[in-house]
Amino acid sequence: MVDLDAAVSGKPQFDAIAAVIDAVKIPVEVGGGLRVLEIAHARIAIAAPTESSSAPRPSPIPASVQEAARLWPESVAVALDARNGKVAVAGWKEITRVDAVELARRVKGWGVSRLQYTDVMRDGTLIGPNLPGIETMAREAGLRITAAGGVSILDDLTRLAALEALGVDEVIVGKALYEKRFTLAEAQEAWPGGGGWP
Repeated sequence: MVDLDAAVSGKPQFDAIAAVIDAVKIPVEVGGGLRVLEIAHARIAIAAPTESSSAPRPSPIPASVQEAARLWPESVAVALDARNGKVAVAGWKEITRVDAVELARRVKGWGVSRLQYTDVMRDGTLIGPNLPGIETMAREAGLRITAAGGVSILDDLTRLAALEALGVDEVIVGKALYEKRFTLAEAQEAWPGGGGWP
């Protein structure tokens, strides 16, 4: 769940996030606007078990990311959004000159173990994921990858699952579910190990 108000305007919706967490029985990953540790602490305080710490500028502040990774070693991911290989920030409104793969390498050096990688050219388009880009990111970054952007059919999940050996072990599916291209149960069956949420 991405808090777009927090990402764009810096005004987190703590109550809305808490309501979602209270309403469901599955882990909730929360992202958007986590530019300082105080906000991450607040998110943890409302019981979000996993935090996605979005890279706020072309170069995230290493000290903040390192401290978050130290405090929550298995619960912090850096969200890296990219367009044509360059990092996108400010809710994708700004495309920087920062190379996405190079930033991923730096993130690994800061102690982060997971990258949430979104190709913003594909997100919400239902044209299929950028498999070559995801594969390159996984090979070069050496991090566990949550892939996002473009999933349209169950075969997209199968093709992404083929990259598991490189670290692509999670996928985000949005619009395809909203438009009923397939069901969540079908997606779980198509993704290795995905059929057993509590």
